[in-house]
Amino acid sequence: MPQIDRHKKRSVNIEFVAVEDFSTLPYPGRLTLILITSGTMSGVLNEHPISIVAPGVLCLAEDDDMQVVEKHNVAAQSFSFHLEFLNTLTHSETQGYFPTAPRIQTGLSLFQRDHLYAGVPRVTEKAYPLLFEWFFVLGMEVQAQSDSRWVCRIKKYLIQILGLLEDLNQNSERSPVDLALEYIHTHYTRKISLEDLTNCAHLNRVTLNKLFQERCGNTAIGYLLSHRLKVACDLLTHTDMKLNDIARATGFEYDTYFIKKFKAKKGISPSKYRNSSRKFATAQ
Repeated sequence: MPQIDRHKKRSVNIEFVAVEDFSTLPYPGRLTLILITSGTMSGVLNEHPISIVAPGVLCLAEDDDMQVVEKHNVAAQSFSFHLEFLNTLTHSETQGYFPTAPRIQTGLSLFQRDHLYAGVPRVTEKAYPLLFEWFFVLGMEVQAQSDSRWVCRIKKYLIQILGLLEDLNQNSERSPVDLALEYIHTHYTRKISLEDLTNCAHLNRVTLNKLFQERCGNTAIGYLLSHRLKVACDLLTHTDMKLNDIARATGFEYDTYFIKKFKAKKGISPSKYRNSSRKFATAQ
């Protein structure tokens, strides 16, 4: 059922299920993320067999055909959302309808069925604690609605969860660069040094940067900055988070440093980027 926003008296088309029993999946008219925290399950997704050993994630689109064959000690939570929830403009700005507007695109590939294993993204040992934390806080925000910005914070966590899953599933290799990329994608919200990345990849600085340059067109720290700014751009466009909150969410120590780095790389301030990205998308 849609949530009733008690602060702004509107319907928000999302739902969080703290104990998912898989009896009614997929939810009609929604995309659904299921975080499986313990146990094992097997089933058939769109005529293809799937098997998940916790920790794992299942991504279901509204028109998927999902059948659970067997469950063993499964504990899971789910978050489902209507596509209109991905629209950036607030309900009051749309005046009862949803015009062309910026829409969250991060992570939508997880719900596309263009290959055999779509729907069951890879979850690594390093990524799981962060996914669990973000999923837990997201669920708490849905239940608590602690202030008028609760929907904004949910979009933040949704962008981060979908973005991390998408990044983890871009490449299934386990090369030294992939180890460093996984570290970046799961720790970018915290302080990361070049030494952290060399230790993770078991390479010296020169070799790591050479391999990063060949693979990503940037040094390791340069890629880290680009990734942080990529997430920041999504948060600027699709949420109304304050700049200091975005800075903290993307691993910058304070908002002035974030603004300085953003302007140096993007050529405009974060505030101007927010305004222009929304206007450009609306004009399309």
